[in-house]
Amino acid sequence: MYCSKSTCGSILSSRKHFLKKNVSYAQSARNAFTLIEVMIAVMIISVVIGAILQMRGNSSFIYEKIEQNSKINQYLSFFISNKDYGLEKKSTTMKNLCEEFELDSELRREFSSVKLNIDYKKSDIIDMSEFDEGSELVIETGRTILNINDSTASLIRIRIP
Repeated sequence: MYCSKSTCGSILSSRKHFLKKNVSYAQSARNAFTLIEVMIAVMIISVVIGAILQMRGNSSFIYEKIEQNSKINQYLSFFISNKDYGLEKKSTTMKNLCEEFELDSELRREFSSVKLNIDYKKSDIIDMSEFDEGSELVIETGRTILNINDSTASLIRIRIP
């Protein structure tokens, strides 16, 4: 079967056009992402976002703990400064503990709602007459445990009567 020039030329040109179309489709397919590549990218992004959220959650927890510890340290500083408390078992409020200090009214209001439980436990009694016969000095050591709301702090105390 022979074809004329015009017929064969049109067949060849259409074949070239078809091949060009397939080549351009193959090239455009290479420029696009496959479904697997997109899924892997989404997984990587979700892992990174999860890690960032975890770090933010940990830092919030640490910040709350630091804030709570600073409040306890503030309460302990008032407690240490007051001579009337610490060597007995007692319940009181921070307001009573801070009566002799000059505080602003806002801090006094905050302290009035804070309840304290003070627990003193004797650890040891040291009689100095064992070391020095002329001495009548007796030293008592103990631990004062201060319970404030949900927190606990303790101090080692020495009493020299």
